[in-house]
Amino acid sequence: MGNTVYAGNIKIDEKGPFFIIAGPCVIESEEITMRVASFLKETSEKLDIPIIFKTSYDKANRTSVTSYRGPGLEKGLEIIIKVKERTGLPVLSDIHSLDEVERAASVLDVLQIPAFLSRQTDLLVKAGKSGKTINIKKGQFVSPVDFEQAVKKVLSTGNRNIMLTERGTFFGYNNLVVDFRGIPIMKGFGFPVVFDATHSVQLPGGDVTCSGGERKYAAYLARAAVAAGANGVFMEVHPDPDNALCDGPNSLPLEEVKPLLILLKDIHSLVN
Repeated sequence: MGNTVYAGNIKIDEKGPFFIIAGPCVIESEEITMRVASFLKETSEKLDIPIIFKTSYDKANRTSVTSYRGPGLEKGLEIIIKVKERTGLPVLSDIHSLDEVERAASVLDVLQIPAFLSRQTDLLVKAGKSGKTINIKKGQFVSPVDFEQAVKKVLSTGNRNIMLTERGTFFGYNNLVVDFRGIPIMKGFGFPVVFDATHSVQLPGGDVTCSGGERKYAAYLARAAVAAGANGVFMEVHPDPDNALCDGPNSLPLEEVKPLLILLKDIHSLVN
């Protein structure tokens, strides 16, 4: 990996510290969002692990038309601004359309391209032109080798602030599998690689009108990914995953986060 990437005040490169991208799947309320953000800020300081706070103001790629999507762009960004001001954590959210890019870039430190949109040329190019760090999530239908084309679309704008996130590959119906060869393959493109531990245990459409998940396996995959060379780990966390409005089955409860991060940091130190 040759490029150094910045997410707010976090420096990410091959020599840099292990880092985490974490937060609730979607903004359910300001109260829940701030509770998780405060927990992550305290965790970051206690464990000396840089954390990028993630959430979404809109989850446009849902299984059902009735699925909860979030408060929308403006209301969501208002809450994300409060997270940034109160915690000092860098902030990340998904973008879905060209008309969101400029407004989202005025607030976010990292613009995230959702996996289902990782082939959308116009979105990748406009996001790249924002100058912000871009986290591209590898589509569940894209091989690690083919994913380099998404990187080149952002690079065509002159923007080299890119992170790549592995989140599993479709394996038949309603299931994902992770090929850990993808981590060194994607690191060969020259940019930081993140492993999405919680979406990799998602069961897409597994509950018919929404996605299911198997959070009990998330820690195992995270450990394997860091051992394979991932620079950081992405995870969705929630105070009460069983009652979360989005992606609860694959989200981690807060009490499981710190023990896992301690172990991941140790594995990262050993590998590096």
